[in-house]
Amino acid sequence: VQLVESGGGLVQAGGSLTLSCAASGFTFDDYAVGWFRQAPGKGREGVSCISTNGRTYYTDSTKGRFTISSDNAKKTVYLKMNSLKPEDTAVYYCAAAERDSCAVNVVTWYHYWGQGTQVTVSS
Repeated sequence: VQLVESGGGLVQAGGSLTLSCAASGFTFDDYAVGWFRQAPGKGREGVSCISTNGRTYYTDSTKGRFTISSDNAKKTVYLKMNSLKPEDTAVYYCAAAERDSCAVNVVTWYHYWGQGTQVTVSS
């Protein structure tokens, strides 16, 4: 099982980035996927998640700015981030759970994790 994030980088406040999470080694359609982030000195927090039926969830800090989507044919989940703020700066991780439903802010819900991609938002 492998999850590989990409698309991170440096962006100015108000800008946009799209992260990708490419999956391999498992039946992608059977897994819920979540995005988390971890800023220096802080714990890992949920950002968004998508269930196997396509239902999406967001935290209060990302709702309306971030959009999660899935391309099952490509086995890839995307996180489109708009109106980025300096407080969005963190390492972003995707995670997969062998469940139909996702849990947007429950780290222990997920079985597999990617290595993370850095997002830095400058003011």
